[in-house]
Amino acid sequence: MRLVVLADSDSYVKWGAALAGTLPPEWERELLVVESPIVVSDAQLATALAGSGIAAGERIVLPDIAARLAVDPPDAVLVATPGPIARVLTRIVADLSPRPVVVTGLPGISIPTTRKALLYRRQADLVVLHSRREVREFARLAQAKGWDHRFGLATLPFASRRPAAGSDLVFAAQAIVPAERSDRLLVAAMLRDAALADPTRRVVVKVRALAGENQTHPERDGYPDLIAELGPVPRNLVVSAAPMAEALDTAAGLVTVSSTAVVEAIARRIPAVVIATFGVRRSLINPVFVGSGLFGGRDAVVGRDFRHPDPGWLDDNYFHNPATDDWAITLETLVAARRAGELEPRPAQLPPGGRLRAAWDRKRAFGEADRSLGGLVALAVGMPARGVVRLHRRVRGRLSAWRSLRASAG
Repeated sequence: MRLVVLADSDSYVKWGAALAGTLPPEWERELLVVESPIVVSDAQLATALAGSGIAAGERIVLPDIAARLAVDPPDAVLVATPGPIARVLTRIVADLSPRPVVVTGLPGISIPTTRKALLYRRQADLVVLHSRREVREFARLAQAKGWDHRFGLATLPFASRRPAAGSDLVFAAQAIVPAERSDRLLVAAMLRDAALADPTRRVVVKVRALAGENQTHPERDGYPDLIAELGPVPRNLVVSAAPMAEALDTAAGLVTVSSTAVVEAIARRIPAVVIATFGVRRSLINPVFVGSGLFGGRDAVVGRDFRHPDPGWLDDNYFHNPATDDWAITLETLVAARRAGELEPRPAQLPPGGRLRAAWDRKRAFGEADRSLGGLVALAVGMPARGVVRLHRRVRGRLSAWRSLRASAG
């Protein structure tokens, strides 16, 4: 059996390659790195593939994907990209004849659930998630929307169990959490204070990209720059773009706001602090840690007061028994149906606008990486139409406010 991974950004390449690497040895695996606005650099690619079992990836542009897959048709394609790009790629793969099994998923902590996470992946045969809670809550959301997603459970593939021993405080940076500059500056100050509190031990700021490199989510106010603003940088406060697994090799504890790196640390019995200074809410992607016992504030970070998670939290959140993983079995069942000519069709769920709207979706997702005539036409038609819709909404909102004001005054 043969699986092709289509991936683009650093976090999705890491996830897609690692997940493919957990398949049984009889599977042949190949990685195609899709050019997109957030595609990995060569350095990021090497970092993302470390330990995955896939040595390298072939770069490919959007117009060549269908022909490339048709030359040596795979049994399955794993679409490992953010939602808008995943929607475009699943349409391309689903149009192949005979079509492969289409697999997709989310690369880390996916609680709280979002409607768009499923909407963008409606055409996939299988959506892979990483905790019993995620499967339960996404299934509930799909049922509420009347959607027919099929979910598979997989242990987070890059959560290594190998032991670690060290003295570093490792901070897992995130591009958009927290989002406000003032909050990010406060985190930078915590890290600097932790370094000053004990000059004999390192504070390692683990970043996803170096200056000029893309990330899955564009980053503003990067921590290296924020730390430099605070004054002289302590010698024991360092920045690293090495693989997370390598950073954790020398960790005494992990600190983050909500990174999936917490799961990697817990798997290696490394204690952690999840910063709760900014509250617990959806935009911080941290409600999943309620009940874990990992929340802490500045004093916990500066004092290196790392915690191990509450055992009652683990089974439902990323640390279920691996024997209950079913994604690979489900995938093999779907491949068997494909080979027997019995794989159910997954027609594209096109919104009003049909193929022109599909071209618009493609152009918006890929930007300059989509050089098709259809994309240019959709952009030419769609941008003015989008402006009209937005103007209509603003006018309608102001009229509604004016009517409410008149009613309250009269």
